[in-house]
Amino acid sequence: VIKVENFSKCYHIYNHPRDRLLQILARGRRRFYREFWALKGVSFEIKRGQTVGVIGRNGSGKSTLLQLICGTLQQTSGTIEVNGRIAALLELGAGFNPEFTGRENIYLNASILGLTQAEVDLKYDDMIAFADIGDFIDQPVKTYSSGMSVRLAFAVIAHVNADILVIDEALGVGDVFFQQKCMRFLRDFKDKGGSILFVSHDMGSVISLCETAILLVPQGERPVVMGSAEAICKLYLQQVYDEPERRIAVENARKDLESRIPLADDLPEKRLHVDVPAENVYAVSAFRRDADTFGEKGAEIVDASFLSENGERLSSIQGGEKVCF
Repeated sequence: VIKVENFSKCYHIYNHPRDRLLQILARGRRRFYREFWALKGVSFEIKRGQTVGVIGRNGSGKSTLLQLICGTLQQTSGTIEVNGRIAALLELGAGFNPEFTGRENIYLNASILGLTQAEVDLKYDDMIAFADIGDFIDQPVKTYSSGMSVRLAFAVIAHVNADILVIDEALGVGDVFFQQKCMRFLRDFKDKGGSILFVSHDMGSVISLCETAILLVPQGERPVVMGSAEAICKLYLQQVYDEPERRIAVENARKDLESRIPLADDLPEKRLHVDVPAENVYAVSAFRRDADTFGEKGAEIVDASFLSENGERLSSIQGGEKVCF
C-alpha cells in the first residue's frame, strides 16, 4: 500500500530572518542558507495488512517521513506511491480549529479526511462514545487538555474507514485506559486487513503491536534499516546505549555516587569498598500478597514470578537470559 523509493527531504536553514529576503533577491546567484537533510535516500515498502513501527532518535526524520507520506510536506527528491485512504494522527491539534467546539471539529476533521456530512452524521454517536470527553464536546478545543485533544482526534480517525492509519507519538498523552482502548482498536484494525504506520519511542509498544520496524538515523548517516520489530528495537537500543556521550554520563554518575559513599575505616589505605553487581543483572523481589490493591476485586493476582527454562523460580535474572513470567 505504500512504496517509497530514494526519498529525501532537505530543509534550508537561515541564520537570520533577513537572509530569506536576500535569497529571493539573489535569484540563485548566491546562497544565504545551509542545507539540512532530514531524510536522505530512504527506500522501503509496506504491504497491505502490515503494521510497521518507525523508530529513531529525536531529529532522525520520523515525523517528517510521516508528513511526506500523508502529503502535508513535499519531498526534495524520490518518489512515493500510496494506494488507499490515509487517516493520520500526526500531532496534537492537527486538523482542529481551536476556536471551534469539539462537536464542530469532528465535522471539520472528518471532512478533511474525506467523509461527507451524511457519513459523519451516521458515525457521530460512535465518535462521541469513543472520545468519552463528556460535556466538553460542546466547549472550544482551546480549553481541552492534551489528553482530551488526542481522544477527540483518535475518535475521528477510528471511524473514517481508512485503509492506512498513520500515528505519530500521539498515544503517550492519554491515560492508561484510553491507551488500552486505542491498542484494542489498532489490533482489530490490523486483523481486518488495515495497514498501520506507527511512530513511538516506546519499544514495548512497537514490539507488541508491530511485526516489522524501520530504524531512521539523524541526517541520513546511513541507509534506512528495516526488519523484524524485535531485532530493529534491539539494534536501536544498542546504538543508544553505546554512544560515547551516554557512556561518559554513566561513568560520571558512577563517580559521583562513589564520592558520596563513606570510605571503609577498617581498611589500611581507606580504599573505597563497594559491592558492585555484575552488569545487566537484576534482582527479582518476592511476590507481595499484602500489596496495596484497588477496585472491587473482580480479579485478583495471587502470585507472580520469573521461572528458568527448567521451571525453577528465579531470584535474579540476567540480560539476554530466556525466562518465563
